[in-house]
Amino acid sequence: MEFSISKETFTKALQKIQGIVEKRNTMPILSNALLEASNGMLHVTATDLEVGMKSSYPVTVSKEGKITVSAKKIYEIIKELSDEEITFSTKENDWIEIHCGKAHFNIVGLSPEEFPYFPKVNDSIFVSISNNFLSEMIEKTAYAICNDETKFNLNGIFIKASSEGDKNVIRMVATDGHRLSVAEKDFEGTISSELSKGVIFPKKGIYELKKIAEEENGDIMLGFMDNSAVIKKDNTVIVMRLIDGEFPDYTKVIPANNDKKITISREALLHSLRRMAILSSEKFKGIKLDVQSGNIEISSSNPELGDAREEQEVVYDGTPISVRFNARYLIDVLTVLRDDQVELDLRDELSPIVMKPTAKEDFMSVIMPMRL
Repeated sequence: MEFSISKETFTKALQKIQGIVEKRNTMPILSNALLEASNGMLHVTATDLEVGMKSSYPVTVSKEGKITVSAKKIYEIIKELSDEEITFSTKENDWIEIHCGKAHFNIVGLSPEEFPYFPKVNDSIFVSISNNFLSEMIEKTAYAICNDETKFNLNGIFIKASSEGDKNVIRMVATDGHRLSVAEKDFEGTISSELSKGVIFPKKGIYELKKIAEEENGDIMLGFMDNSAVIKKDNTVIVMRLIDGEFPDYTKVIPANNDKKITISREALLHSLRRMAILSSEKFKGIKLDVQSGNIEISSSNPELGDAREEQEVVYDGTPISVRFNARYLIDVLTVLRDDQVELDLRDELSPIVMKPTAKEDFMSVIMPMRL
């Protein structure tokens, strides 16, 4: 195999797959990328058997063929080369030769025959979704994904579409058991049977989907086949195996009668929480909220460091209430919102808080309290 390619194109192609390749080296071939040159195109494929990506780029092909090579090492080599054309060729026994200007590399590859199969995708399975739509919804939910791998059915985002009246709605939900995040948006596409039942996208696949959605403008094509989700955008296809598990009924943990409603500036609350969190304990980040008519006092205390308190104006005329929360959980929510005002709905010191924008109904977060 032999092809010529610009440094910019090759770097972009290899950078794209760095998040996919298997880092743990359980199977050496999974830390490799498959490079395939044919019909004037270079196809770059990476997989960890859960999430796979294949991208295609125009190159000058002198001799068709394929090889696998360490994705990390070749990326490190290519990004340090000069901005001249790169010639890439294979030799006997899966050795690879790279020329660029006066630089010359000989590196060892692995036989392409060992590389896992990447499925062929039929274009008829896709529906089109705006990339801004997806990246915004993922941002508003991904922070709450559970990182405990024993709770495998929570290690991703639950996505479900439904018809409500004369419109279709897509809802994304994530929870780690301490907090829950729900984002929803009106959706103009066709609802597939998989989306109407609800599917769980894995965490790693979600982050790759967010990256591809933020790259450049243009719609993303979404489809399903063989218990996998397929995402296509321009010259890139991602196939991710869906999490095979039952997502819990999250509606049961959304409190229905939190009658103490507080409205506050999102920006003011966010910065106040960040200041108070500095003196909270490293492990639990506990802060206390004392709410009374027109006023909220946010405080933190740490026997080893000292204490801090700050007051902010709020819109509230109910009975006084004191609650304690993990500051990081509140900060995560306020960071992903873009609204000027947020609403905090409370009931008592032992009940979860509901946080949402005041003007819209497209997002809510439920956070469990800490014991006072």
